[in-house]
Parts: sequence; C-alpha cells; structure tokens
Amino acid sequence: MATTVITGISNLVTNDPSLGAGPLGQIQDAAVIVDGDRIAWVGASSKAPATDNRVDAEGRAALPGFVDSHSHLVFAGDRTAEFNARMSGQSYSAGGIRTTVAATRAASDEALEANLLRHIREARRQGTTTLETKSGYGLTVEDEARALRIAAAHTDEVTYLGAHIVPPDHAEDPAAYVELVTGAMLDACAPHARWVDVFCEKGAFDGDQARTILTAGAARGLIPRVHANQLSYGPGVQLAVELGAASADHCTHLTEADVDALAGGSTVATLLPGAEFSTRAPWPDARRLLDAGVTVALSTDCNPGSSYTSSVPFCIALAVRDMGMTPDEAVWSATAGGAAALRRADVGRVTPGARADLVLLDAPSHVHLAYRPGVPLVSAVWRGGVREV
Repeated sequence: MATTVITGISNLVTNDPSLGAGPLGQIQDAAVIVDGDRIAWVGASSKAPATDNRVDAEGRAALPGFVDSHSHLVFAGDRTAEFNARMSGQSYSAGGIRTTVAATRAASDEALEANLLRHIREARRQGTTTLETKSGYGLTVEDEARALRIAAAHTDEVTYLGAHIVPPDHAEDPAAYVELVTGAMLDACAPHARWVDVFCEKGAFDGDQARTILTAGAARGLIPRVHANQLSYGPGVQLAVELGAASADHCTHLTEADVDALAGGSTVATLLPGAEFSTRAPWPDARRLLDAGVTVALSTDCNPGSSYTSSVPFCIALAVRDMGMTPDEAVWSATAGGAAALRRADVGRVTPGARADLVLLDAPSHVHLAYRPGVPLVSAVWRGGVREV
C-alpha cells in the first residue's frame, strides 16, 4: 500500500504523553505517516521519513478523530414542537420519547437507514470518526431488531436499548415488558449488538429492573452501559460500577458516594452537555469528577428529543464554558475518553499502530474548538487512512 505523510502540522495532539508534551502528548511542527489504515509514524516534520505521497497541512492543528460514544440515530420523525414548548417554559420528561417511537415504528427500513446515514455524514463533517448508536425507538421485538440490523451495517458500536422506556402498550404491566426485553426481544437483538443499555430513571426503569435487564444482556455476551442519574439522583451510577459497565452516561445528579464509586471503579463517566443545553437542566460537574480521578468522556447524545446535535466541537465548547473543563481536558475526553467508554485502544489517539483517524482544523491549536464556538473549523478528516472530508 502507498504511504502518505501529512506534514506542516502546527500542533499535533497524540494523546500519548510519551510522544510529546503534557497529557495530550502534543508535538509542535509535526508530521504523521499513514500506511494503509494505520498510523505508521509521528514526530517532528523535519525528521519525517520518505513516503509515496505528501499532504501539506499548511500550519493547521491536528488531533485524533472524535469518538462519539453515545448517540440515538435510528429514528424517524421530528420533535420540534416539543423543543419549542420546552424553550417556552415546559419541563422535559422521558415521555417525549413515545412520540419518536410512534414515528419510528411507522417508518420503512429505507427511511430509517437514510436518516441514519444523513446524521453519520453530518457527524463526519464535524470530525467524528467513531460513532456508537442505539436502538430504543422501536420497543417491539421486530422494531428493535431491525433498528440494530440497520445500525450494524454502518458502525461496529451498536447498543441494544430495548429498555429505553416502557411503551404505551405495556404501560399497565411494566413487569411484562421487562420480561420481553430480557427474553424474546433480547434473543432477536443480541446477534446484532455489542452493548446493552438501560434508562435507569424515574419514569423509565428502576434499579431492580435495570439490574435484571443488564444482567440478562451480559449473560448473552453484551457489555453493559447505563443511562444514569440524568434527571434525578438514583441508583444508576452505582449499579453501573457494580456490574462493571463500560460507562455511566449523563451523570448529572451525583452524590459523593456516586463520585467515589466511579473513582474506585473502571466505569467511564460519559457527559452529554447537549442534553443540558437543550433542556435547560443543571450542567454536569466535570471538574468534580476529574478532581476525584474519574475517567470522563464527552459525547453528543444526538437524538431527536433532548439533544439534537451531532457536533462534538459544540459539546467541547459547552464543557469548557459551563462544566469546568479545560480545553485540553475536553479534547481528551472527546477522543481518548470516548475510546475508553467504548473499550477501544485503536482509536482516540494518533500513535503508531492506531487506526489512521485524523482531523485537521483551520486553526493553529485544538484550543480553538472552545475559543471559537460554532465556527466550522474542521477542514479535513481521515478515517482508516481514507480522506472522507
């Protein structure tokens, strides 16, 4: 295969402190060599070995492709009216999900896939090279399985979220729905997914129900992740740590015991500031988690109801402005942190052997992602060594 050197990089974030300065492993006036779908070499431009091809970054900054470890992209319909009402003073509740469930059930496979691909392309243009997405808007055996089949055709990181809410047709018998989620629905969905998730929250599933669902999924080889402590204090975070979940997502309302549990375990706290932005809810306290030694990821939670953004740069800016993170911490959490939440060692870094996922910015430093919020700074994206933007 032909090798390519990307040279003239003003500042390269590698996320490997052994390669450069600080926790981000930054290299000034850097170069990266891509061989096939892998990073072959990184270092100073002046020391770059000869290659078949050359790309001049012309003084732009470079960083790993963003790893968006939490999204909900297999859906149909629109919840503009809900957003408008909420911004006019009404509070958010999990019940809005039912609107999307009805639209998703009514949509064709072709319509669902077209919508998924539109959002993946949108995310890619903004620098996302690894993306997790979930089911959860079908809530029948057939609709959950087809959502996962559609998602699995376009990403390796697919999550079974049959336990998103109790659907209206089971409202009078939630125990029967839990039995469905852990029985016939799990049987149909497990072959298409890597992860199992549950919305552990008032109005969705309580701690006992969540434990039953996650344990059943784990018995079928799915790795747990948990929607935890988004709308209120609850058992989600500590349940996630207890079960060895890869991530506890949202983490908006945390007790000291919750923080201690995360700090003492391997579960990543995935923060989703787009949800707080879109619901006017309190911001997660990233500073509190980081100071306690918790591994933090940043993701979009892209979904049609409570966080309709596919922009990781936007979430980085929110995290820096309103959640107590430094620009360096936010960039790490949106790259290496997301990789940790997906238990991936091959993405989220620019190091020899890693997948060749790289983003160039029309800026001299990654700090501009927070410094210039809302500006489309991503000028080029390589994914697996192929330039896609």
